[in-house]
Amino acid sequence: MTGTTSVLGQRFVRRDGPEKVTGEARYTADLAFTGLLHAKFVYAGRAHARIVAIDTTEAARMPGVHAVLTQADAPLVRYGMFVKDRTLFAHEVVRFEAEIVAAVAADTPERAAAAAAAVRVEYEDLPAVLDVDAALSPAAPVLHPDWLDYRTQDGVLRAPNDCGHMTSVKGDVDAGFAEAELQLTETYCSDMAHAVPIEPHAVVAQWQGEKVTIWTTSQVPFPARAGVAETLQIPQSNVRIVVPHLGGGFGGKCDFHFEAHVALLARATRRPVRLVFSRREEFLATDKVRHAARIELTTGVKRDGTITARRARLLLDSGAYCGDALFATEIGLMMVAGPYRVPNLYAEVHTVYTNRTPAGSVRAPGGPQTCWAVEQHTDELARLVGLDPLEFRRRNLVRAGDTGQTGQRFVSSSAQRCLDRAAELAGWPGTDLAEGEALGVAVGWWFSLSVPSGAYLKLNPDGTGTIITGAQENGSGSVMGLALLAAEELGMRPEAFSILYQDTDAGPFDIGSAGSQTTFNNGRAVMEAAREVREKLLALAAERLEIHQRDLELVDGSVRVKGAPTRSIPLAEIAAGAQLIGSGSGTPPPLPEHDLTGCGGRLGYSAFAAPSFFCHIARVRVDRETGVVSVPEVVAVHEFGRVLNPLGAQGQVEGGVIQSVGMALLEGSQYDGGHQLNPGLLGYKLVTAPDAPTVTVDFLDDAVDQGGPHGAKAVGEPPVVGTPAAIGNAIAAATGTRVRALPMNAERVWTALHRPSAGAVTAGGEA
Repeated sequence: MTGTTSVLGQRFVRRDGPEKVTGEARYTADLAFTGLLHAKFVYAGRAHARIVAIDTTEAARMPGVHAVLTQADAPLVRYGMFVKDRTLFAHEVVRFEAEIVAAVAADTPERAAAAAAAVRVEYEDLPAVLDVDAALSPAAPVLHPDWLDYRTQDGVLRAPNDCGHMTSVKGDVDAGFAEAELQLTETYCSDMAHAVPIEPHAVVAQWQGEKVTIWTTSQVPFPARAGVAETLQIPQSNVRIVVPHLGGGFGGKCDFHFEAHVALLARATRRPVRLVFSRREEFLATDKVRHAARIELTTGVKRDGTITARRARLLLDSGAYCGDALFATEIGLMMVAGPYRVPNLYAEVHTVYTNRTPAGSVRAPGGPQTCWAVEQHTDELARLVGLDPLEFRRRNLVRAGDTGQTGQRFVSSSAQRCLDRAAELAGWPGTDLAEGEALGVAVGWWFSLSVPSGAYLKLNPDGTGTIITGAQENGSGSVMGLALLAAEELGMRPEAFSILYQDTDAGPFDIGSAGSQTTFNNGRAVMEAAREVREKLLALAAERLEIHQRDLELVDGSVRVKGAPTRSIPLAEIAAGAQLIGSGSGTPPPLPEHDLTGCGGRLGYSAFAAPSFFCHIARVRVDRETGVVSVPEVVAVHEFGRVLNPLGAQGQVEGGVIQSVGMALLEGSQYDGGHQLNPGLLGYKLVTAPDAPTVTVDFLDDAVDQGGPHGAKAVGEPPVVGTPAAIGNAIAAATGTRVRALPMNAERVWTALHRPSAGAVTAGGEA
């Protein structure tokens, strides 16, 4: 039994909004401490070299300098989520230009910077490996000569310069191609891209005895705690991670790294130490960028448009270390078939070490690049058989009862519904298009990360509630949505709940703001905790009202007798005399049944839990003289199961679409060898308000039993996946030529239009 008046589906403004827009919110860089020291890192400044000697003598003698640390001052521990291939500071070898060689703590930021500049490091340069194809060559220098000695997660398949190799096999691909009447092979490439949160990384550490408290900009406080404990060789119970307000993350603040460096400085000085990245450091040193990729696709079709077989090969540039990159590896592998019936498939992904910035879990890791390639390939297949792009998709999209690439059986036909609804809203194929304009379409699917989580809930003596959760809020509003679920269970208003979160000493475990998982998993935990409180409330009220619990209901902040609203007790009256506390573990649902026969290296994304579907249609305008592309409008239709807060979901879709317009047309790191050429907002362009399209958002309901609370599914990541592909298809429709490198910036569009023989299939960011 829940409250009689549902709050789900109503539009609620998030509780943390006013203090953020008024400037009252305090972020990590705002925190002040008595005796605060300031940290600065010493970076390698070269792509690949052996460390001959490090001399910190001069730096340590400078006025106001309290500590200068190197790997000699830290435990020699190799860490990493999937492959333990990294140490806190460079040990013997540097493998990318912003590898941390030393760290300084001083009285002021200026003194810290001066001391960092005074650290002398002698290097012996080594050959740099900067291309994924070259890295996999038997003749390539091995970037991790001791790779066989690294510990790994069970199931990881590796080779020299390949930190993770996976395959997906379905049916008989050779037989499928023999059945095909036509065949198409294409290659697409994408540059490395950054998450670019407006707030840069910042960390403050302070020790009290043997315990350290770390305030940080992490999206994943509990994994950060585990990383600090592992690398400093101390118990996790001696590490407390607190996250103040977080100014965005987009995956760039996932995993763990800088917290332990600052903790080491604080322990060495016995003073609080603060690190705040400059914008340049945010580009160079933040080892969570979107993978550059090379995607090779070959598909066989019949003349009626039926897909018979596909081969796919993905090469992901993991940079110098593995980190959490194998998330992107397996997700990319699951995206190569798309939400299509592909009866025969062989796909492989290699996650390749190079001497560039380590890549990882940027929003929807592995998704936008792969969807962009697959959906453009899909349009080319439609052209090959003479079908309208929508009609080709209609003939091949999965429906309920179909099986995916690993045998997962679909229980929904939402992909088809999203396509038809988007076409209706966009007026496909477009009747009022100006010269140089066209529409482009893309469909796709995504998953809900199914992981454990936990929460507590208590009723306060005044009848309000407090939710204590391990969940993390990175600006998406997902934690704010937990109050909706508690309110629904207890017949209260969401505004009646406060939330205590982002503190590992207060809340139970949660994996963090990653994988669009907060509502899906922590929402379960909150509902479970609220139901425990509800049962206690009803038992107490039944005793006082002398009536059976089944005859009571919770509504409008009170317990009342059904059919007799005058017989009621306010929740505050009950809570004032009782300890009403509940807990929830949020046990996640299992992955759908699937078959990995013939597959290799799979690590947990071999089926998509509670898959959701989407269709984006973009209208673009191409200036053929300059190659400049503008995007006046995007239609985005998403199926999120059940939308709990339409206002929040709409914001997620609008923000995701606008972010991915930048990914499509502007964002990419340019390189000269192993050095980034545009590590700043002047050279690395983002979409701003004048560039933002009008976004028409529509939601289709399709709640499923294995979804999240009330059938909800993941919302945070799907909106960024489809827009680059829709824009790419619109550019091709408007110009008659296809750009096969991401971002599809003005230079690449102009080159494809005017110098097609120069080859549009180039990426990787070389100058």
